[in-house]
Amino acid sequence: MTPVAVSWRGRLVRRLADYLALTKPGVVLMVLVTTAVGYYLGSAAPSALLPLLRHLAGTALAAAGTLALNQWMERDLDARMARTRHRPLPGGRLLPAEAFALGAALLAAGLAVLALAVNGLTAALTGAIALVYLLVYTPLKPVTPLSMIAGAISGALPPVAGWAASKGQLGPGPWVLAGIMFFWQITHTLAIGHLYRQDYARAGMRILPVLDQGGGSTSLQAFNNCLALLPVGLLPTLIGLTGSVYLVLSTVLALGFLWTAARFVQDRSAPAARRLLMASLVYLPALLAVMAFDRQGH
Repeated sequence: MTPVAVSWRGRLVRRLADYLALTKPGVVLMVLVTTAVGYYLGSAAPSALLPLLRHLAGTALAAAGTLALNQWMERDLDARMARTRHRPLPGGRLLPAEAFALGAALLAAGLAVLALAVNGLTAALTGAIALVYLLVYTPLKPVTPLSMIAGAISGALPPVAGWAASKGQLGPGPWVLAGIMFFWQITHTLAIGHLYRQDYARAGMRILPVLDQGGGSTSLQAFNNCLALLPVGLLPTLIGLTGSVYLVLSTVLALGFLWTAARFVQDRSAPAARRLLMASLVYLPALLAVMAFDRQGH
C-alpha cells in the first residue's frame, strides 16, 4: 500500500472518529440501557427481539443526533473549558455546518424510525426529550441554575419512552421510573458540576456549583435528592412493578448512595465529590439490574 493510500485511510478513520465523538456514544449507551429497562418493564410478556431492536435503533439515532446538535450549540463554550476544548468542533477538526447537518439528520432519522416502526407515542416522547434538551436545558445553562431541572427532566424520560414502545400507552409505572431517574440525574450532575466548577465558570455556565464555589448548597442539594430516592425508589414494589427482592436491595443501594452524599456534605473536597460521582455510577445500573431481575408480571 502506498504512503498516499495509508495517509488517506488515516484521515478517514480520524474523521469517522470525530463524527462518532460528536454523538457522545457513552451517553447514548446510558440512554439505551434506561430505555431498554423501561421497555422490558412495560412488556406484559417476554419481548420479541425485533420490535426491541427497532426501538433501540430509533432511540440511538435520535439520542446521537440530539447530542451532536448540543455540541454544535455549545461549541464556543466548549472551547473555553479544559475538559471539552479538544472536542471535534472547538478543536477545529469538524466544521459547524457538518455537525449541524449530522445532528439534524440523525435526529430526524431516529424520530422517523420510531414513528414508522414503533408507535407515535414513543416518537412524540423522544421528540419531547430532544426539544427540552436542546431548546430549554442547553440555552439555560449560561443563564440560571434552574437549567439543571430541565436537564433532569430530559434525562428522566427515556424509560418512559421505552415503556410506551412496548405497551403503546402510559400509566403509573413509567412515571415512577422517571421519578427515580430525575432525582438520580440531579445528584449525578451536581457531583460533576462541583468537580469541574472552575472549568464551567470559565465558560460562563451559571450552574449551581459555579455560583456556590464553597459547595455548601451543592452538597445539601445532592443529599436532599439522594434522600428523595429512598421513598421514590420503593414505589416500583408498592405499585406491583417489582417484588420484595427489589424492595430490600433498592433500600440498601439508596442508603449507600445517601451515605456517600452525607460525607460530601461534611467534606466538600474534590475526592468527596468524586466518590459521590462514582456512587451515582454504581447506583443506577445496579438499581436497574435489580429492577429487571425482580420484575413482576402485569
